[in-house]
Amino acid sequence: MTALLVTGGAGYIGSHMVNLLVSEGHQVTVFDNLTTGHRDAVTRTGFIEGDLQRLADVTRAFDGRKIDVVMHFAASCYVGESVHHPAKYYANNVIGTLNLLEGMRESEVRRLVFSSTCSTYGDPVSLPMNEDHPQQPVNPYGMSKLTAERAMADYGRAYGLSTVALRYFNAAGCDPDGELGERHDPETHLIPLILREALRVRVGGNPADTVLQVFGDDFDTPDGSCVRDYVHVEDLCAAHLLAMERLMAGKVAGFEAFNLGTGNGYSVKEVIETCTRVTGQDIQYRMAGRRAGDPARLVASAARARAELGWVPRFEELEGIVETAWRWFQQRG
Repeated sequence: MTALLVTGGAGYIGSHMVNLLVSEGHQVTVFDNLTTGHRDAVTRTGFIEGDLQRLADVTRAFDGRKIDVVMHFAASCYVGESVHHPAKYYANNVIGTLNLLEGMRESEVRRLVFSSTCSTYGDPVSLPMNEDHPQQPVNPYGMSKLTAERAMADYGRAYGLSTVALRYFNAAGCDPDGELGERHDPETHLIPLILREALRVRVGGNPADTVLQVFGDDFDTPDGSCVRDYVHVEDLCAAHLLAMERLMAGKVAGFEAFNLGTGNGYSVKEVIETCTRVTGQDIQYRMAGRRAGDPARLVASAARARAELGWVPRFEELEGIVETAWRWFQQRG
């Protein structure tokens, strides 16, 4: 049994991760400020309400607890918002992470699994993108995560911290058993927005009254809309578990990173078409201008995660991912 502190464990990915850890018999304490997380998502673990930007809260999380590994999910994560409000992203994602690292150093906790992002790469210079791709973020969100990664590498060299950073491409889907789902306020993720529209139409809404927007149809892609690599939340969690086991086995010296994606790219319009097939609803959309900071294509090479972590995604195709999300959204009405 491993003892873990999970920051952001009441959020979308964090709550799915906690669910997996508990089912595997591990001891978990969740740390979350509930700004975007949900208290009712944490039912089977210890819970500390606190903010990483307050060092006293971080100290309280470590005091008197045996912690083998920290999993760090707590972050602000909206690309568009980061462009307009960069101060929030540097405060939460950089200062908060530095406080966490200091708390770990003072408590002599030296194993960390970090929820990172493909946004650290910026615009692709080659596809699919592997871990050796240049890291040149094009938005403050990506830069804040890259800054955190570099701090972890420095802490590794100076203080013996061992970190596995997992660079997600687009997290999607819900718990296949329907226990947990994806709920953000405001919601900006594509698949939930499409499924909300499907629910509206299913109860009698006029498809022509859609508020679903596609941001940009002039990208250098086959249909003009952005192309993204979608990876199921359960597969992300499985990779975190493998990373934790790698740390506990002493196989990590310093900092290492792995991409998490399927290698399959889907355009925004293709995602809408897939959701239309899965839901059986007439889903329409309106065109809008590009959002600041959006690259045209982001598609992963996860060959390193497959080879070194032994990670094999269960959900390789978008349709299966959407089906799990649609099941949860229907249950919620």
